[in-house]
Amino acid sequence: MRITDIQRCEVRPGRLVEWTFGPATVAAAAVLPPDPRPPAYIQESHIRTARSVREDGLFVPTWIGAAFDLPGHAELAALERALRGWTLRHETLRSGFRWAGDDMHRFTLDEDDVSLRREVVGDFTDADTLVRYLQDRFDVAADALGWPNLIYAAVLREDSTSVYLAFDHTNVDAYSLQRIPDEIGELYRAGLTGRSVADHAVGSYVDFCEQERANADGIDDTHTIVDRWREFIARCDGKLPDFPVDLGLRPGGTLPAQQLLREPLVDADAAAAFEAYCRPHGGSMVGVLAATSLIVHQLGGQPVYRTVVPFHTRVKSAWSDSVGWYVGGAPIEVPAARDFDTALATVRAELQANRSLARIPLARVLRLLGADFRPTSPDLYSIVSYVDARVVPGADRWTEQKAYALIRVSYGDQVCVWVNRLYEGLWLACRYPDTDVAYKNLRRYIEALRDLVLSVPAPDRMRAAQPTCS
Repeated sequence: MRITDIQRCEVRPGRLVEWTFGPATVAAAAVLPPDPRPPAYIQESHIRTARSVREDGLFVPTWIGAAFDLPGHAELAALERALRGWTLRHETLRSGFRWAGDDMHRFTLDEDDVSLRREVVGDFTDADTLVRYLQDRFDVAADALGWPNLIYAAVLREDSTSVYLAFDHTNVDAYSLQRIPDEIGELYRAGLTGRSVADHAVGSYVDFCEQERANADGIDDTHTIVDRWREFIARCDGKLPDFPVDLGLRPGGTLPAQQLLREPLVDADAAAAFEAYCRPHGGSMVGVLAATSLIVHQLGGQPVYRTVVPFHTRVKSAWSDSVGWYVGGAPIEVPAARDFDTALATVRAELQANRSLARIPLARVLRLLGADFRPTSPDLYSIVSYVDARVVPGADRWTEQKAYALIRVSYGDQVCVWVNRLYEGLWLACRYPDTDVAYKNLRRYIEALRDLVLSVPAPDRMRAAQPTCS
C-alpha cells in the first residue's frame, strides 16, 4: 500500500462510527493472571522507549494503521462482525502488558471475552476537522503505554465507507497492515451474504514471541552475532547509524518534530526495468541500497555508508498470514563505490554475509553488549526499507479501494525511508526531522534516487547491447 499519514489518505466527510474493546472486555483483562509467554524483545524495546521518552516530558505518538474503502453505505452489524472476527483471528490483538516493578508481564484474553463497543461519534461536514479528530483520537486510543491500544473506525457516506484501523506498533508491522483490506473485506462480504469464510489456521504472534525470545536468550556475549554487532557499532563511533547527511540538528538538542515526504518515485515500466537490471545482484532491494550508498556519499561525503537493513522474521509458513511485528535488522557497510554496478556487488555481498544477524533481536544484542543505549528517540537508528508489496493478497485492488498504510509523524531525530513496489510503480515515503537543512537534503536524495532508477537501461536495450555469437 502507499505509505502516508492521516492528513493525506483521502479523508472525506461523513458519519463517524468507532469500535473499541467493550467495558466487559477491559474488566476481564484487568483481573487476568499473567500469561507466561514473554514479550518479544522488539515489543519490550518499543514500550521501554516510549516510557523513557515520556519520562523526559514528551508525548510521542507512534501508532501505525490502515485505511481503505468499502463500496456503498456499510451495513454496520456486518462490519462489526468482520472486525471482531478478524481481531479474534490474531491473538496478539487481545494480548497486552503490565508492569511489575521494572518487569513487563503479558496477559491474554480468551476469545469469548472479546467484545467490541460501537459508538456513533457524529456527522462531520469538513474533512480537515475530521482529520484532526481522528489523529487526536488515535493518539490516545493506540498509545504504546496504554491498553487497549487499538481502535477501529468507519466514516459512512451514501456512495462509500472508509474504514480506519490504528494500533500501537507492538501489535503490527507493515505486512500486517497490507493484509487488512483483503482480510476484513472478505469477512465483511461474507457477512452480508451469509456465506461462511474458510477457517484456516493462523500462527499466533504471541507464540512466535515466546520462541524467538527463548532462542535469543540462549546466546551470550561471546556469540558470533554479538561480536559482529560489537565491531559494527564500534565503527559507528559507539552508536547505531544515523542517515549520513546533514539534518540541521544541534548536538544534545531537544527531540525535533518530524515531517513526511511521500510521493510516487517512478512508474511501473521504470520499476520493472530497474528490477531487471538489479536482478543478477539480488533485485530491487539491493538496487535501492546501492543507489542510496552512492547518493549519501555525494551528499554527505562519508567514505562508508553504514545502515541497519530491516528483514522480516516470518521464517516459518505458520507466520505467513499472522498479524504481528515480525521484523529484525542486519548491519551492512558499503564503501564509496566508483559506479552503480560496483555498489550493487558490494551490497549483495554484505547482505549475504550479514542477513543471518537479523535472527537475533537487536535489543537482545544491545543488552549483551552492556552499552548505555538508553533510547531518547522513538527510532534507534535510520533505515532505508524496500518491499515488493505486489505479492500481498488484494494488492491489485488497492488503488480502487483507496488503501493506505498510515504512519504517525510526530517527533524524532532519525530518517526512515520506505520504498514500496506497487502495481503502479515505486512509491516512496520518508519521515525526517523538520528542519530546512533536512528537507533540502532529503529532497536532493529523493531526486537523485529517482534519476538513478530511471537511468538504468531497459531490458530491451540491455539485450540489444549483448554481443551475438556466429
